[in-house]
Amino acid sequence: RKAISDGYQLLIELGAVTAEHALTPIGEQLARLPLDPRLGRMIVAARDEGCLHEVLIIVAALSVQDPRERPQERQGSTDAAHRAFADDKSEFLSWLRLWQWYQQQLEHRKSHRKLLETCREHYLSALRLREWHDIHRQLHEFTAEQGWRENQVPATYDAIHRALLAGLLGNIGCKTEDSAHYLGARGGKFLIHPGSPLQKKAGKWLVAGEISETTRLFARCVARIEPAWLEQVGAHLLKRSWFDPHWEKKAMQAIAFERITLYGLVVDPR
Repeated sequence: RKAISDGYQLLIELGAVTAEHALTPIGEQLARLPLDPRLGRMIVAARDEGCLHEVLIIVAALSVQDPRERPQERQGSTDAAHRAFADDKSEFLSWLRLWQWYQQQLEHRKSHRKLLETCREHYLSALRLREWHDIHRQLHEFTAEQGWRENQVPATYDAIHRALLAGLLGNIGCKTEDSAHYLGARGGKFLIHPGSPLQKKAGKWLVAGEISETTRLFARCVARIEPAWLEQVGAHLLKRSWFDPHWEKKAMQAIAFERITLYGLVVDPR
C-alpha cells in the first residue's frame, strides 16, 4: 500500500493525476512515453519550453550509468580530465559538453581501438557512452513519431532547467544560513556530494538529479535555479498563507501579505 501511495504522490507532483487520482492531459502524454515518469515529464516540459534537443540528451544520460569513471587511486587525474566538461552553474549542462565531445570523436571516424584509448585517457567508459548514444537515438525516434520537433536554436539555461525542474520538484533545496546543508522538500536536509564541482558554488536554490543516502544524505548532479521558477513549474503544489492584515489608506481597503511555500520551503516570504 505504501508503494502505491508513494506512486500516486509522485504522479500528483508531476501533474499526471489530480488529487482525486484522475488522469490529466499531461498524464495521458506520460503514459505513452516508455520511461520513468520523472524523465518523461522533463521531455514533455522540454517540448513546451523549446529545449527538446538539449533535454533529450540529458534525459538519455540520466537513464544510464554515469560513463565518467573515477578510480579511487587516481581521483586527482580523473577530476582534472573531467573538468573539461564542467559548467559553473549546472552539472546537467556538463552532459551536453560531454555529448558534444563524444559526437566529435565519432565524426572523426576513429577506429574502435583508437576510440577506446581516447576514452581511457579521459577516464570515460566507451561502453556506457555507446549505451547513452543508443538510448538517445531511441528517444529521438520516439519523439519524432509523436510529431514533436526539436529546437534548431540553442535553448537558454532558464528553459532547460525549468524543463528539468518539472520532473524534479521533490529534489529542490534551499541553503541554510548557518551551515553547508540545504533544506529539502518535506523537511529533509542534505549536502552536495563532495565530488561535485559545484559543492561550494551552487547558490541559494538548487535542484538535484538524485538525492541518495550513503554515510549522509547527498545531492548529486546539481544545478542553480531561481525560486520564481518554482512558482511557475510547481504552481499546482504551492501552499499560500496570509499574514499582517492592515488598512491601506491610499487603496482604501484592507490588505495582507502572502507567503508561498512548496513542500515546506518558503519560495516567496512576503
